[in-house]
Amino acid sequence: MNDTTLVLVGNAKGGTISVLALREGSLEHRADNAVGVGCGTFALDHARGLVYSAVKEPEPAVVTLALDRDSGRLTETARTTLDDPVAYLALARNGGLLLGASYAGGWGTTWPVADGVLGDPVGRVEHSRLHCVITDAAGRHAYWVALGDDLVAQTAITDGGAIQPLDPATVAVDAGAGPRHLVLSCNERSAYLITEFTGEVIRYERDKGTGVLTPQQSVRIHHPDQGLSVSRLDADPLEEHLIWGADVHLARDGEVLLASERTASTLAAVEVKAQGELGRILDLVTTEAQPRGFAVAPDGRHVVVAGERSGGVALYALSEEGVLTELDRCDTAEGPNWVRFA
Repeated sequence: MNDTTLVLVGNAKGGTISVLALREGSLEHRADNAVGVGCGTFALDHARGLVYSAVKEPEPAVVTLALDRDSGRLTETARTTLDDPVAYLALARNGGLLLGASYAGGWGTTWPVADGVLGDPVGRVEHSRLHCVITDAAGRHAYWVALGDDLVAQTAITDGGAIQPLDPATVAVDAGAGPRHLVLSCNERSAYLITEFTGEVIRYERDKGTGVLTPQQSVRIHHPDQGLSVSRLDADPLEEHLIWGADVHLARDGEVLLASERTASTLAAVEVKAQGELGRILDLVTTEAQPRGFAVAPDGRHVVVAGERSGGVALYALSEEGVLTELDRCDTAEGPNWVRFA
């Protein structure tokens, strides 16, 4: 059995998914796979060796790909066309349910999945500029982040995969904050949300029974010396030197939270205390230009960051103290913006 840890990198502008092998302290290129322009989000079914990738061209679709772990090759096995491209995909229930959020269309939905083939959608939510959807480990609750409406919609997932609003149906975020990506803690008692326009990570307490989120605190993930100003919808962050928060993940068994900011091209490591509270910033490093997406390896100690403007990814070691040390980098293709481990 091949137990090599693979790194999949979506190159949205290039229309390819690069497959790399993670070695001790290095990245080894395996293959580049043509998938379609806009392949900027994908979800992995590890047990079945399947990758579900969203594409924008030649038409919006979700493409199912079989992964050959030895060669790194991806082979298309199914395709489902959509009315609008999706910005985020997530799998639940052991690969039996796929959830998608469409930023352009302002909708989110669920599809039952059998043998890599998507069935007819069975649930739908509608909010402005949906940017992310995640579920709890059991696939009982889903959280839909709406950047345009400044909220997180919280729903239950029925046995059949349909979605029903919780009470309350939404959790408001400060107007103009631009909520973007969300992640649950390992024990699922906390949720952490990164904002695009204000560059904060907001911690929510999560009721494991009801699934309801309650805001608790926020931490800024950029340094004041960077001189970044609060951004706004449809602004040009690079031209105006505005905050441009991107992605958030947990590392080292949930003891460290990582968050990226694209204008200053930084990755922040934030302390997570015993009860899930956010503490001080442990490290703040300059990384690949415009780090839209990154991921944490299964060992919790390695991080791969993709730079949309650099055309490549960087590999970091994360120490117990939360210090990030660059170990290697690798060119991929144009516009890398999504990273997942397989």
